[in-house]
Amino acid sequence: MAKSPEKPENETEKPQESAPAAAPAAGGQAQQPQQRVQVQIDDSKAMAAYSNFCRVTGSPEELIIDFGLNPQPFGVPTEPIPVTHRIITNFYTAKRMLHALTLTVQRHEATFGVLETDVQKRVMPGVMQRAQATQPPQPPVNP
Repeated sequence: MAKSPEKPENETEKPQESAPAAAPAAGGQAQQPQQRVQVQIDDSKAMAAYSNFCRVTGSPEELIIDFGLNPQPFGVPTEPIPVTHRIITNFYTAKRMLHALTLTVQRHEATFGVLETDVQKRVMPGVMQRAQATQPPQPPVNP
């Protein structure tokens, strides 16, 4: 599918607003209202993959994002993590992606609560609760 110059390739995943209308002419004409343009995409050839590992590297001109599956998510992995997907993009697209991801995570946290990214803090409370539930109650200690 050919893309028109008004629809940049790197902005095909979200609806876009057209540029603001020009200022009123000397005749006093009002500005035209902004219209939303829905960019069509064809994702029939997209391949989905799960990733629990991400590495970001780059150069002054581009950003390289590697994705993979870490089979040992706790502690330091003992074997190399296989990278299965690599995205190479420019910093302009990366900044737009950062903005889109930030908004998406904020909406998710507003609905479901804050996401704890520290695995130890996230896992330990559940482990502690289960450990306490399986222990028999301790008799009170008399002084």
